Amino acid sequence: MANKNAPFGARVVGKLGSGVQNGGTTEYAIASGASGNIFSGDLVKMLNTGTILVAAAGDESIGIFRGCTFTNSSGETIFSSYFPDGTVSSDIKAFVIDDPDAVFEIQSAGSPAQTDVGLNADISYTAGSVKTGMSALELSGTTAATTATFRIMGFSSDPDNSTTGSANVNVIVKFNEHFYVDPTGV
Repeated sequence: MANKNAPFGARVVGKLGSGVQNGGTTEYAIASGASGNIFSGDLVKMLNTGTILVAAAGDESIGIFRGCTFTNSSGETIFSSYFPDGTVSSDIKAFVIDDPDAVFEIQSAGSPAQTDVGLNADISYTAGSVKTGMSALELSGTTAATTATFRIMGFSSDPDNSTTGSANVNVIVKFNEHFYVDPTGV
């Protein structure tokens, strides 16, 4: 049966080793008026301003965005599953899963097979949905032994997206490149 084409970004499914993944997040600032939506499940990167934005293929990520909070122009505190482009507020805080040992499930834009386990892949970014706040981020269809964002660990057991070697299979990955394990700062 064919895998469903239904990208959802990256969602945490565990932690490397026998440690418990508690889904914990760390707060990071987003600059007031920042350009571009950030959806729940998107990869984010640290900027040299001490704030974060959505990451692109080839960027070193700090983690996976899981929502944000800010005060709107009416003085109301807003909790949102995505960061709306251009939001102006002095207190924008993003919630990010930033554990370098976190393990994620992500849909592949390609057709990885068992022989791709242990290889690396970057991301294929497509904007998510402002209606649901959910990311449409996917794992790139290109895998290699060279440096890339994620290391492929295996495949999902999701019955709708577990056919390896077929398009849109859900892949289990961990960070291969991560801001907190790189000795170089921003």
